[in-house]
Amino acid sequence: MPTKRSVSDMDVEGRTVLVRVDYNVTFRPDTTEISDDSRIRATLPTLELLKSRNAKIVLCSHLGRPKGRVIEELRMKPVAVRLANLLKQDVISTRDCVGSEVSDLVSLAPQNSVVMLENLRFHPGEENNEPEFAEELAALADVYVNDAFGTAHRAHASTFGITQHLDSAVGLLMERELHMLGKALENPARPFSVALGGAKVSDKIRMIEHLAGKVDTFLIGGGMASAFLATQGLTVGASRIEDAGLKHARNVTRMSKERGFSLIIPSDVVIADRFERDASSKTVISSNICEPWLIMDIGDETARRYGNELQRSNTIFWNGPMGVFEWESFSKGTTSVARSVARAAGTSIIGGGSTADAVYTLGLEKEMSHVSTGGGASLEYLEGRDLPGVSAIQDA
Repeated sequence: MPTKRSVSDMDVEGRTVLVRVDYNVTFRPDTTEISDDSRIRATLPTLELLKSRNAKIVLCSHLGRPKGRVIEELRMKPVAVRLANLLKQDVISTRDCVGSEVSDLVSLAPQNSVVMLENLRFHPGEENNEPEFAEELAALADVYVNDAFGTAHRAHASTFGITQHLDSAVGLLMERELHMLGKALENPARPFSVALGGAKVSDKIRMIEHLAGKVDTFLIGGGMASAFLATQGLTVGASRIEDAGLKHARNVTRMSKERGFSLIIPSDVVIADRFERDASSKTVISSNICEPWLIMDIGDETARRYGNELQRSNTIFWNGPMGVFEWESFSKGTTSVARSVARAAGTSIIGGGSTADAVYTLGLEKEMSHVSTGGGASLEYLEGRDLPGVSAIQDA
């Protein structure tokens, strides 16, 4: 993908800059207290750069899935309060993201101020990429910066349509995401290992196929391990396997022989008698799984084996927990892999989503070369797919 124009190279002095950010944060249950502000913190370098150049900053983001309706619990106000604490300055909140009231408020806001627009997805025009909605957003600013990598795989009004109306660039976060993931795609230092977890093989198959010629080792965990174990003729008990997953697993196994990469699957697993937090569990070798038990995590021996492989790697990409990480009884495999990745001397890239959540929960984010802010976007990028929110920005 061509290098995109950066906010660093854009003339923003004294201008109003509309910045698309991904502040789709999580809250503690039944509160407006943000439980993880990493997505907000990740945008601070871009905001500080704009502030240093005397720009008026207008931020726009979605929050949750309101589906074109106003949902009081999904207003951006708590996010604006948290951002104000991080920036150590007031952040002006609006009650909508378009309209004359918003336009007046933005125009009257002093230079170097920060304005947070209301949740974009309160309007159906956002996800439908309606030209009129994109034009209304664009009318609020002089130039546009996209720093929301987590939504770059969506052709929405605020990520795609708006670029038809404003001079555009990528923010510093987006620029780093593209650099780190691009490096893994184009010229990875070898050996290159990819650790994959999550529920389904079909979610990862396109990435495996796209990276097959560059990766030395794929390490398989999570629910998708069941399909690979089944292709070896092993019984996986009550573990669910989608029909497509079994077919994909067979294809990847065949591909590993044809393309020359190693495919390592669990030699032992943690199994449970039911899919519940307090289920009875035990560790067995992978050939000893029986009904009605189901796979919940990789075992200790597998975790050690994966750790050794990761330690000798010069490039690592990890996407997907090794087990049901949210439940302590089944979090050991993910924790072990996370610590092995953190100790590795080479470049380590965490593929966003629940994998990033695990890394932040363990406090290991500073030990990683890069923790992506976009789960779906990072996967699609590594699949070689076009990201509308990136392709819409002019080239450098």
